[in-house]
Amino acid sequence: MSERTILHVDMDAFFASVEVLDDPRLRGKPVIVGGTPEGRGVVSAASYEARRFGVHSAMSAARAVRLCPHGVFLRGRMERYAEVSGWIFDVFHEITPLVEPLSVDEAFLDVGGCRRLLGDGPAIGRLVKRRLLDEIGLVASVGVAPNKFLAKLASDLEKPDGFVVVDPARILDFLDPLPVGRMWGVGEKSAAVLEALGIRTLRDLRLADPVRLESRLGAAFTRHVRELAAGRDERPVTTDREARSIGHEVTFAEDIGEREALLEVLDQLVHKVARRLRRADKLARTVQLKARFPDFTTVTRAETLPEPTDRTDALRDAGRRLFDGQLDRRGRPLRLIGVSGQNLVDREAKPPSLFPDPVAERSRTLDAVMDRAADRYGGKAITRGLPRRKPGA
Repeated sequence: MSERTILHVDMDAFFASVEVLDDPRLRGKPVIVGGTPEGRGVVSAASYEARRFGVHSAMSAARAVRLCPHGVFLRGRMERYAEVSGWIFDVFHEITPLVEPLSVDEAFLDVGGCRRLLGDGPAIGRLVKRRLLDEIGLVASVGVAPNKFLAKLASDLEKPDGFVVVDPARILDFLDPLPVGRMWGVGEKSAAVLEALGIRTLRDLRLADPVRLESRLGAAFTRHVRELAAGRDERPVTTDREARSIGHEVTFAEDIGEREALLEVLDQLVHKVARRLRRADKLARTVQLKARFPDFTTVTRAETLPEPTDRTDALRDAGRRLFDGQLDRRGRPLRLIGVSGQNLVDREAKPPSLFPDPVAERSRTLDAVMDRAADRYGGKAITRGLPRRKPGA
């Protein structure tokens, strides 16, 4: 069996980079996408010039204004980002059919099957970077490794414009010096527990007494992180067609309590989920909302839909019902919010209705028009309006 070769490709400051691509006058300026100069909303992306002031994604706009008062604040243009994302994923699929999207600007690629045609892993990684820059005008960071964990870790080490290759023969040399906080899946709370136990690097974690770790972290989590610390990760690259669910989530840099800001983020996440469902020819029977509170309590709430769908408005309405009706937030802020379409079925598996709902048909037509317009003309061509909100809601 041939050794796997996995790429993790992550576009650098994607939303901000698209804004600079469309308006070169912004080049070199601290561009902040999401939120307003008045401090409302949440930052979706920040250019590296803005990051030098401490601004980054998932931060409240109010804090971003304090850190970088001279920043260029821009409202997000999700349809434009979706259009450029489509170009990016076209490049990926021209390299390999085994593409697992993680978001609109990030994916795993299994390129083991195309090494004979395109060269070894590093050669293919450089090809992907070059094509994204030459054909689209955007910079990506790429990690090349024998598995997904190592590839994702590698792509993040030398941002922006990073390119890191993990030698299969020297995996422990690569991993051992890294701090435990670098591990995918180890958050601030877990990292603090590990550091309290004297575990600061991945080598420390790999060599730690598992019984001692299990007493603090639990058996399942301990097994998981120790496997990763040893560089072992057998998860395959899973395409959207193979996925059991399609979802997106965001962890905020600081807790967000403003309802309108949270709903804005939720709507953006639903948009991404709906578009991925349509691209994969999948329908979701269930919508699941995920929320994490400041004390790290995580809750999920789900709603089974009357019929499986990929309609943006139906998924958005379900997500909002869950948020307002079942989350029991009582004004408490959140540190994470996510939404996913679950219990997926193939689009062709749903028989056509004898009596189509005219409202649903109009919505479905609007989604198709928006997708085509975004693919062809970009986000300014057409956008979907949000439901009218009650005064004072």
